Amino acid sequence: MKGQIKVSSDSRISEIDPRLYGSFIEHLGRAVYEGIYQPGNPNADENGYRQDVLAAVRKLNVPIVRYPGGNFVSGYNWEDSVGPKETRPKRLDLAWRSLETNEFGLHEFVKWAEMANSEVNMAVNLGTRGVDAARNVVEYCNFPSGTYWSDLRRKNGAEKPFGIKTWCLGNEMDGPWQIGAKTAQEYGRLANEAAKAMKWVDDSIELVACGSSSMENPTFGSWEETVLDETYDNIDYLSLHRYYGNQENDLQNYLAKSLDLDEFISSVVAICDAVKARKHSKKTINLSMDEWNVWYHSNNQDKEIKPWQVAPPLLEDIYNFEDALLVGCLLITLLKHSDRVKIACLAQLVNVIAPIMTNDQGVWLQSIFYPFMQVSQYGRGVALNTVTKSESYKAKDFDEVPYLESIATLDEEHREISIFAVNRSSKETMDLDFVADGFSNLKLLGATQFCGYDIKATNEDAKMDLQELNEISVDGSVQAKLQPLSWNVIRLGY
Repeated sequence: MKGQIKVSSDSRISEIDPRLYGSFIEHLGRAVYEGIYQPGNPNADENGYRQDVLAAVRKLNVPIVRYPGGNFVSGYNWEDSVGPKETRPKRLDLAWRSLETNEFGLHEFVKWAEMANSEVNMAVNLGTRGVDAARNVVEYCNFPSGTYWSDLRRKNGAEKPFGIKTWCLGNEMDGPWQIGAKTAQEYGRLANEAAKAMKWVDDSIELVACGSSSMENPTFGSWEETVLDETYDNIDYLSLHRYYGNQENDLQNYLAKSLDLDEFISSVVAICDAVKARKHSKKTINLSMDEWNVWYHSNNQDKEIKPWQVAPPLLEDIYNFEDALLVGCLLITLLKHSDRVKIACLAQLVNVIAPIMTNDQGVWLQSIFYPFMQVSQYGRGVALNTVTKSESYKAKDFDEVPYLESIATLDEEHREISIFAVNRSSKETMDLDFVADGFSNLKLLGATQFCGYDIKATNEDAKMDLQELNEISVDGSVQAKLQPLSWNVIRLGY
């Protein structure tokens, strides 16, 4: 099988916002407790932060982490999580039917994010709460001093403001599972009033309004339009959430689901731009894909978990090799839309539908860790318009699926081109030809492949790893052999 990729130095999609490689920590399952925070664990420091987890997170190079939810935030009183730990109240978390001790709170997360080299993307509760709590938490976090909330922050040990710049206005507010779910009109009005007050406290912050929680929701489309009608002048991003699974055990259809993500993003962009045109606005609303991943393996086992435990093992999907291939395709799709998708948060980061898993002895890395790590590390700079050619196939839900899924990025500061490519074929090797117009003296900096594993193999035995891609040559253009069912990264200097 043959495949071709063509790029040009002057044909560009967009500068890539580093926040495209964000992630998510929610007070859910073992994400916080036994995940990033576990006092008494041999790998934890004196403050309870697991250093082995931090080391793994740093490898992912995650620039921003959304917190504290998720469904959890719609019943969250942020004030519960500050002040002396011994006085913090224990609460019932209705979202996940767990017991929240609040031992780990706002100050602890801000400190953790700093140690992880990440910024905080803070969500406010617009389910059971509203404008007052939203403006107060911005004042607590970002106002220097001299007011009740800012001085309380200083009393609680943080003299300098946290300086949190990205804020989510609630979470999945059209979902019937959400605490305090709302109609589009109800949410739009509340989100707009909260946005105004939050920006009056700190006009440097950026705000993410909730899009519909799913394309399958009957509210999808009309929800976005109504919410944007209400909030357009005061928000900066609209959120998208999307998860995928292979419940039907159909590999070729599963690997094609990145085409669904492409359609989803394009649909929401069209809605945003239609509202922009109708409002005669010069402002463009960009997108925050602040929840995305594979999620389906743990659905049945979660039904067996008894309620009202502290940090029960919820949403602990164990990912296999085919999941890693799809995650690679999804990352490529996000890069293709980097002109409008400026923030994306892999949901989640540790233990809960996550690339990093913990036990009492240490951490182990899931299959999806590897494509995410590589795109986060090398997919910086500018996304190039990538013209690809390959044979295609028909799948159950998709009429035409290219065997080659690919994109290239350009890092002008370091004079590097990175090619990310998936061969979806389960049987055939692909002879890839890469042509880069406008670049001279291309030289190979490195090439890896992730392949050769059974599609249902997991990395619980820690035997998965990237391999060298040896069948490659660089002579004006680049020729490489992509193995069946493979994730490939080729890095070129110029």
